[in-house]
Amino acid sequence: MTMLKLFGIVFFCGLLSPSQEVLSGLSCAVSPGAMQNVLSDAILQNGLLQQHLQGLVLPNIMGDGSLLSSPTSITGLHLVKVRLPKLSVALLPGIGVQLSIAAKLELSGNCLVGLLSELINILVDVKITANIKCTNFESGTVQVVIEDCLCVLGTVKIKLLSGLLSLSVNEIVLKQLTATLPGLLCPVVDIVVNLVNIQLLGTLNAVIPVGTAGTIHYRLASLPFTSGLFLGLDLDGAVKQVGGSIIPHDSSASTLPPLLDKLLVLGLRQSFLNAVLSLLIQIPPQTFTCTPEAVSVAAPVCHAGGGLCDLGGGPTELWGCESPPEDCPSPAWPLRGARVATSLCPRFPQCSTCHGTGPLSIKLTLSGNPLILLEENKATVELSVMIQVFIKHLDGPVLNLLLLKADLSLNVHVSIAGGRLVLGLSLGR
Repeated sequence: MTMLKLFGIVFFCGLLSPSQEVLSGLSCAVSPGAMQNVLSDAILQNGLLQQHLQGLVLPNIMGDGSLLSSPTSITGLHLVKVRLPKLSVALLPGIGVQLSIAAKLELSGNCLVGLLSELINILVDVKITANIKCTNFESGTVQVVIEDCLCVLGTVKIKLLSGLLSLSVNEIVLKQLTATLPGLLCPVVDIVVNLVNIQLLGTLNAVIPVGTAGTIHYRLASLPFTSGLFLGLDLDGAVKQVGGSIIPHDSSASTLPPLLDKLLVLGLRQSFLNAVLSLLIQIPPQTFTCTPEAVSVAAPVCHAGGGLCDLGGGPTELWGCESPPEDCPSPAWPLRGARVATSLCPRFPQCSTCHGTGPLSIKLTLSGNPLILLEENKATVELSVMIQVFIKHLDGPVLNLLLLKADLSLNVHVSIAGGRLVLGLSLGR
């Protein structure tokens, strides 16, 4: 699902005041070029217009004869093909969107002039212009209404199999097509627009899974509005945990930056991203055992007290021995620049009073929810981690040696990949 398709439904809409350019919730501004691309794909490239015009049958055309011409009747006139269709979009501030479709319609039927019957082919240029707006907004859905549909005929080319074409036939055909085609084409455009509305509505009322932790439910929050430069819309983004509980986030108003030469601008608020991050970053506590195979042995550090740890700033009482022998050497393990006394190294004798303990362990626990901070051309994620260094006695009790709280600041690299917003995190240098 591309981002442009995600917002395709709102290209039809816009009834609010054009001066209302401050949105709440998730905000988006769409350029006329982006609207044109999406609607052209949905209506023309996918063959939707051709499909619903294919069975179009026109009324019979009858013309009375005169002293200089024979009576004329054209029957079985039907649409054969829509040639060179082209779609364009214009914004109507405070009203909605103006949709224009220009095409050449190839018609075919039977022509009887006097007593001579033959095939007739007609190629007519048409331009259909319709003003589209949305009404009856309720629970993320809207109703599409077409107003002021106008069908204008251009050049008409008529070809008879015999090549004999009188001026009277040309006049009769042009007069009848001008009277009947608008009443046939505008209802077809109304059907096509409503079908596109149904197809694209699902992309705006969507539930997106966030791994196995929860979901984000996107839906239209209010009627969109149009200005002279863009179509703006407001989206609700309900962040839900597994089980259905909603993570609240601030939906205060914010102003979107100008579109400039961009097709689309999407505004995601810091509070919304924080709610999503609380789903994405749910790391269970991690415990690491400092075994000789996992951590290299440091040079022994002995102090008079026997049960001390050298953290670089002098001995600190971290050892679990209550009264170790005075001659008990205390080895130390490196822990990210610090040396913590332990009794694991087989090269050194162990304290007799510390027998019955397991290896030194480190436990990392995420403290609180992560926070993303947005600045101009910069984003960072702040995490708080509790670091617990402990020894577990074989009979069950845990002896904490050290408790630290570490505040981490991670650089955020924002990118778009496969229509998805990607946040890459890295430690700052």
